[in-house]
Amino acid sequence: MNHVLSIARKEFRAYFRSPIALIFLSIFLFVTLFTFFRWETFFARNIADIRPLFSWMPILLIFLSAALTMRLWSEEQKLGTMELLLTLPVEVHKLVIGKFLAALALVSVALALTFPLPITVSFLGDLDWGPVIGGYLGALLLAGAYIAIGLFFSATTDNQIVSLLLTGLVGGLLYVVGQDAVTNFVGNHGVEILQAVGTGSRFESIQRGVIDFRDLVYYASLTVSFLALNMLLLRSKGWSQGKRTAPERRSWGLLAALVVANGLAVNILLAPVTQLRADLTARHEYTISDVTKDLVSSLGEPLLIRGYFSGKTHPLLAPMVPRLRDLIEEYGVVSSGRVVTEFVDPRENEEVEKEANQLYNIKSFPFRVQSAAENAVVNSYFSVLIKYGDQFQVLDFSDLIEVQPNGLNNIEVRLRNPEYDLTRAIKKVATGFRSTDLVFDSLSEDAELLAYVTPATLPENYKEVPERIKKVLEGLKEESKGKFKYEIIDPDAAGAKQDRQFLLRTYGFKPYAIALFSQDSFYLHLLLRVGDRYERVVPDEAFSEASIKESILASLRRAAPGFLKTVGIVKAPPEQPEMPPQFGRPPPQAQDVTRLLTRQLEETYTVKDVDLKDGRVPADVDVLLVYGPNKFDDKQKFAVDQYLMRGGTVVVLSGHYELDPTSQTGIQLKKVSSGLEDLLASYGVTVEETLVMDTQNEKFPAPVERNLGGFRVREIQLLNYPYFVDVRSNGMAEDSPVVAGLPAVTLQWASPVKVTAPTTPEGEEPLTRTVSELVKSSPRSWTKNDTNVMPDFDRYPEDGFATGDSQESYVLATAVQGAFDSYYKDKKAPTGEGDSTTRVIQRSPDNARLAVVGTSAFVNDMVLGLSRQSGSDRFTNNLQFVQNLVDWGVEDVDLLKIRSRGAFARTLLPKEARAILPLSDAGYEAINYAIAIALLVLMAIAGHLGRARVAAMELEPREGRGGQRPDVALDKNKAEAGA
Repeated sequence: MNHVLSIARKEFRAYFRSPIALIFLSIFLFVTLFTFFRWETFFARNIADIRPLFSWMPILLIFLSAALTMRLWSEEQKLGTMELLLTLPVEVHKLVIGKFLAALALVSVALALTFPLPITVSFLGDLDWGPVIGGYLGALLLAGAYIAIGLFFSATTDNQIVSLLLTGLVGGLLYVVGQDAVTNFVGNHGVEILQAVGTGSRFESIQRGVIDFRDLVYYASLTVSFLALNMLLLRSKGWSQGKRTAPERRSWGLLAALVVANGLAVNILLAPVTQLRADLTARHEYTISDVTKDLVSSLGEPLLIRGYFSGKTHPLLAPMVPRLRDLIEEYGVVSSGRVVTEFVDPRENEEVEKEANQLYNIKSFPFRVQSAAENAVVNSYFSVLIKYGDQFQVLDFSDLIEVQPNGLNNIEVRLRNPEYDLTRAIKKVATGFRSTDLVFDSLSEDAELLAYVTPATLPENYKEVPERIKKVLEGLKEESKGKFKYEIIDPDAAGAKQDRQFLLRTYGFKPYAIALFSQDSFYLHLLLRVGDRYERVVPDEAFSEASIKESILASLRRAAPGFLKTVGIVKAPPEQPEMPPQFGRPPPQAQDVTRLLTRQLEETYTVKDVDLKDGRVPADVDVLLVYGPNKFDDKQKFAVDQYLMRGGTVVVLSGHYELDPTSQTGIQLKKVSSGLEDLLASYGVTVEETLVMDTQNEKFPAPVERNLGGFRVREIQLLNYPYFVDVRSNGMAEDSPVVAGLPAVTLQWASPVKVTAPTTPEGEEPLTRTVSELVKSSPRSWTKNDTNVMPDFDRYPEDGFATGDSQESYVLATAVQGAFDSYYKDKKAPTGEGDSTTRVIQRSPDNARLAVVGTSAFVNDMVLGLSRQSGSDRFTNNLQFVQNLVDWGVEDVDLLKIRSRGAFARTLLPKEARAILPLSDAGYEAINYAIAIALLVLMAIAGHLGRARVAAMELEPREGRGGQRPDVALDKNKAEAGA
């Protein structure tokens, strides 16, 4: 070991005897900084991670390792010192390992020089240090593989340039083989093989913060294999070709072959092993959660998860297939055999493709593939089927992936949150949705489906649809045990009582036109009737059997109580915009501004609108969501109060200001009332009549007027808009599952929310509550009560807004759980049903829940659209925040935990919130360049001082003739000559 360390120290010092090593380190460092800040547009990405650094490591380390290893053996051969080295009493493997460690130590120095980058990012946002540590560990292993390759090729030639080129070529080939430029030409199975060989593709999981044991073994086997070949090559330089050395040659050749073969065999054997890995992310985002494990372990029947993936798909989707396959297989492992996993390519089997289309409505999707080698449309399958009993759900590529901009004119395709998507689907089919016979058993009245079909006028592609409908309806009739019947009616039949006029007048059904300008039309309408309830059933356009059946069952579940939790939304009816009478036509219909919110909630819940005008909340409502200002009358307030008193959950999204859509002078607000002020005040919750402004805010595309020599021009600019309060994780409740995992929430035009402790009259038991301040603005916030929220650059040229003198943090959303006294305590019930006050529930149980957010605009469709136009994807966090509140309300926080782990990445702090080092983006970039220069200068000084201290190596003196040392004898001869 001493020999190895001595050689390593000697080689490491040799790097600094000339400025070559310093030049290579400088190039590596400055190229790294340039790619991080400029090429990958770090600040434009707005994500607090250092993946742009590690994404370039597989390429940059090729050139650095090739430059550092090119001289290690080539120089020895050129100077003729190779023979001297090989004749020293030091084993060859010690020479090789010593030089390897020296080069690896210098690469470690190069990586250490980049460490100011993660430190900088930690100042700019909430950096997850797990992937950082894993990334540097992986970079060292990757560098070790490249150094071993470089050492081998350096030993093959005495020309350093040739060694550099060969190392770069082989290292580049090992990198490129797993990239899209090569994998585009093969199918999914070929992609997996090539990615298993590629050094860059192997590094991708390390970038995410997952240390896979297979990747460690791959880099280690690559390193050991090339080091073994290096030793064999060095030993061969001292061999003769005679018979005497033949056994030694065979032994060394066999040993090297065994090392390489074993390295290959280990990688092949470990390929299917997916469990040996360490998830270094703070929230273990890439590890199967306990929630999922408990769910799949509790399944009473086998559950099938089948992946439908085409061999040839879009290049950006191809890398997603092995990741999904690994995750799905892990479901099978943790379920103890309860989950069966399968993977098929429908293109290879017509029967499988027909079953996928007809039974499960799984279809291929046309992807356009455009590259230097190909410009075509590929019809590909990318879907996952989850089937439990007779229930199933299909997730296609739009459910599983998300697309994000990345760098200059690039996009990044990644899995959205696969565990949440799969587990949510499993929960739906296994626990949320019950079997079909239970659906019919739960119906309080018989169900009837009316199919209005005109067979004579159906288009050719719909000729077989009536038979499919009849087949599905017959199957449901048999399963219903007499509780389901159907009738197929032709409105065009002679003497039909339900003709076209009847359908139009009774149900509003209009015929479909066969072609755009054709006079011919047809009917293909399905109507489900359960008692007095009517619901139109709308399958997909293909009218496959699976789509028809699932659409009917979905309507039946909505009619049968208890299958899904129900969210009741209370909102004011949309106001019809006024139209001047001179226009002579009716105003356009007002749009519902909660469609995005409703769509988000419908992924997990049944959503219904309620008006509460009868003074009651419907019995099937599990969470009552009050959206925006409402002109509540006393009966409606009584309904909200008594629902809370029964132990229900009330979520109020309402402030005192909302966007005025009738404004003609830009963005204007109008002052409104939630209608629940007195009710909330009795519970100790007050929404103040002011607006919160914050220097930590989200940019907003606002109309701005500029004065051009007396001529005013209006244009749209992306401005810091203090009314869009940007709340990061440090402004959220640490112990609340509602905001756990949310990287940020933007609350637009929000009012402060205050909670006061309840007062209890003497002699009554005190109220016990738990209050959680969910969301707070930054300490650099202030309030105002002006409805003019446009920037004024004439008065405030810097930012367009006046900054408040008194700044503090304001609570914008709060959650209260516990007992509440009724607002109608000791009052007469306003429902008119008797004079006694005993009908009023005086106090709620301890499990009642109330959440109040001081704005409704943050989930308004129009406001979310403006946020999306500004290039931000954080608007989805607002929707997730509300869904988390609903999950908390129904005490279903299991999926909430998984969804929170897959939230969007941490974003960068705005300039105003950078308390430790309040610099601009350019300032932080300049500091990193300055630190890099300073570190390189220090290394240069240290290298110079080290060279100055180097003394001539003292050799052991040999004895001269007569027992005198040679230098003593020489001095004596000189003295005698002088005499």
